[in-house]
Amino acid sequence: MARVPHIVRRRKKSKIMGKPDVISRQDIEALQVDARLELIRSLIPLGLSYVMEELDQEVISLAGARHSRKDGEDTPRRHGTNPGSVKLAGQTIPVRVPRLRNPDGEVSLSCYENLHHGGDLNDQVFRQVLYGISCRNFEQAAEQIPGAIGLSSSSVSRKFVEASAKKLREFQERDLSDLNLVALFLDGKSFAEDQMVVAAGVDLEGHKHILGFVQTNTENKRSISRFLKTLTDRGLDISGGLLAIIDGAKGLRAASLEAFSRRVLIQRCQWHKRENVVSYLAKGDQKYWRNRLQKAYQRPTYDEAKQELTNIRQELSDINESAVASLDEGLEETLTLHRLGVFGVLGRSLKTTNIIESINAQAEERCGRVDNWKNSNQKHRWLASALLDIEPRLRRLCGYRHLPVLRQAILEELNIETDEGRERVVA
Repeated sequence: MARVPHIVRRRKKSKIMGKPDVISRQDIEALQVDARLELIRSLIPLGLSYVMEELDQEVISLAGARHSRKDGEDTPRRHGTNPGSVKLAGQTIPVRVPRLRNPDGEVSLSCYENLHHGGDLNDQVFRQVLYGISCRNFEQAAEQIPGAIGLSSSSVSRKFVEASAKKLREFQERDLSDLNLVALFLDGKSFAEDQMVVAAGVDLEGHKHILGFVQTNTENKRSISRFLKTLTDRGLDISGGLLAIIDGAKGLRAASLEAFSRRVLIQRCQWHKRENVVSYLAKGDQKYWRNRLQKAYQRPTYDEAKQELTNIRQELSDINESAVASLDEGLEETLTLHRLGVFGVLGRSLKTTNIIESINAQAEERCGRVDNWKNSNQKHRWLASALLDIEPRLRRLCGYRHLPVLRQAILEELNIETDEGRERVVA
């Protein structure tokens, strides 16, 4: 019997990412000094062999070739070497630095100054720790450069604290006045015994922005309302109205209405409502009613969805009154997108809190490796660092082309009239 050849499918791991760019020695020499130094930093450990060569070249340009005739008294002269260090690939490498002197004193080498001070070492250590290398294991993970110094757990931890503190200040001081938001997501994330409520917005072009967070014991009205008001103090413009998507927590709802007054509509997460209702039913019945509720919320118009939910309510009243009470609570706010007439084009993106929950899940991937939360500042630094790292990776909102329709529907629903580019609420 003939043997059937085995067909091997090409897997993702076998994808060719493209040929590497090879830079010749002539191309390197033709670069400007700053570009050449940056290239040296990236060629680790091969680049170490070029560090001394760069230093020697500058010494020759200042003092002439070794044993050459001196042009005058002001010409710098070689004076041995000093111990020094350069920063390469997030590590500090000890080197011997040529020393020059003239009658006025020491002559510094600009090449060494750039290699010694250039590059944000703390930022490189910060990214490595944020992505999973613990301070305790940092030295073992970075042993590809023999002789590197400053890799102890305490020094790495200190560098991470400095870099993450810088990220926290950057996050808290960002100006929000340029954002034209049409939707706002609010949800809490647990840090030990504390709750961090994170706010994310979607602008009129569909781009997602992480606005800030507040540390609170529970999702209570007072603390979250104050937090939302700080967003407007930082320049957030809500004159065109907002659609706030929340999971149904009463504190989030009350805080949004208080902080944004008559400029906000609430969209309750349909997924949370569905799960809350079926949680009162027997396990054997949950799948059936979950599907019924899901199909009801998928109705394209408000009248169709409301009629289907009314039928479900009547049937549930003979089975479980507690489930009926759960369905009634905030029912109209689960149908806000239907009432605005945009569910068909934006329901997939805005009917649930999936967007903010996805952000919190990604933050958990970065912060979840911390076993011991020592203080509030540590929690704030880690969360701000994680959110700033996540934000550039967020995709544009699905259906973003229809967001102007949502904005117009919000204006009409809230009776906000535009007057020469300014919005005003009609009493």
